Amino acid sequence: MALDSPTETRAPRVLVADDNRDAADSLSLLLSMLDCEVRTAYDGAQAIAIAREFRPSLILLDLCMPVLDGLSAARVLRAEPAGQGLALVAVTALATEADKAAVKAAGFDAHLPKPLDLDSLRPYLRVERAPLPA
Repeated sequence: MALDSPTETRAPRVLVADDNRDAADSLSLLLSMLDCEVRTAYDGAQAIAIAREFRPSLILLDLCMPVLDGLSAARVLRAEPAGQGLALVAVTALATEADKAAVKAAGFDAHLPKPLDLDSLRPYLRVERAPLPA
């Protein structure tokens, strides 16, 4: 079957970015077990560099990271042409209304609180997604 066949689905390409290495590696492993193609970054600058090369369809980005925080990384990613077509999801323990407003202003598609619930993540793992939930 050809790669471009409409009946064949490709694995979602997911970038996980979190400075907590255990959390990032665990989530990456879980996503790999769900047939995703995954890369992992441990700070915002590394996430941008990997995203430019890897071209993920989804980035799960922590907000509180060294070198470059998640809000700043999101702004950089959204400013690039490739950043327009990807799903950008904040995965963070920061959950006040001000945090949610900052996430939206930075260009994220969604805010998912930690600890991450796998069911809340599933809609973002579809290669051909319907509109993202609010």
